[in-house]
Amino acid sequence: MTALQNRYDFVYFFDVENGNPNGDPDAGTMPRMDPDTRHGLVSDVCLKRKIRNYIDLHDQPGASIFIREREPLNPKIAEACEVNDLPTFRKKNGGWETKEAKKRSQEDIRLLQEWLASQYFDIRAFGAVLSTGPNAGQVRGPVQLSFSRSAEPIMPLEQTITRVADVDEEEGEMGRKHIVPYGLYRVHGFINAKLAERTGFSEQDLELVWNSFRDMFDHDRSAARGMMAGRRLIAFRHDCALGNAQAHKLFDRVKVHRRSNGSEHLAGDPRTDNWPPARAYCDYRIEVDDTDLPQGISIVEPF
Repeated sequence: MTALQNRYDFVYFFDVENGNPNGDPDAGTMPRMDPDTRHGLVSDVCLKRKIRNYIDLHDQPGASIFIREREPLNPKIAEACEVNDLPTFRKKNGGWETKEAKKRSQEDIRLLQEWLASQYFDIRAFGAVLSTGPNAGQVRGPVQLSFSRSAEPIMPLEQTITRVADVDEEEGEMGRKHIVPYGLYRVHGFINAKLAERTGFSEQDLELVWNSFRDMFDHDRSAARGMMAGRRLIAFRHDCALGNAQAHKLFDRVKVHRRSNGSEHLAGDPRTDNWPPARAYCDYRIEVDDTDLPQGISIVEPF
């Protein structure tokens, strides 16, 4: 497959209703939040995990997932070594000859990376650290995401729950569950065509990424994430690999408006401070300024 030829910068919106989009283990799994502004946060790795899980459902040739839960990575790198008739540096009694593996030539590393990228979608898209064990260096992926931030401050709620299914002979216990009543989150993404040339990331792979953003929450349901949905994806397509405009200037064209009782202002406008809190996607309007676009820029909305 031909590698992607065009750079993309995109804005993705998703929302959560009565759920926890990304708990912080250092804060008792409370929803992540900016302590100064109280805007909700979702990490980039959280969304990448959901994309990996969605792609893994398809079981397509060349679209396996390299980073899976509880699956060691070194045997997969060793498989690439065996396919390319290169030493795995595996010790007879287990483990790896780390010092020898670190001496692997750059040409051999290139061969290993090409094979691994051809087999694993997430290496082609996101890159990977492959310098462990048998050592295949590091791959920088073309698809990168920022942290997501909610359009307005959130107010997480802590709900008390009880457990009646006893483990031993003890009585049921009390517990806590944290939810966000509603939040609309915005994330910025970038697709680097020059890095796509190195990993082989193609137009077909890009289509899978777009589909993931649309459908991945439908296959990630849980008690904490029962009502999450991908709402809108606005992509700025450059007509060349290096790009035709700065990403931040393109992102400034996408604005979120807050609605209430027939009135509308930009989200965060002080005039909305006393409005009732948003509780649905229809409480917002997303505006895209498509006038006087820089030369070579077009807007694509996959959904």
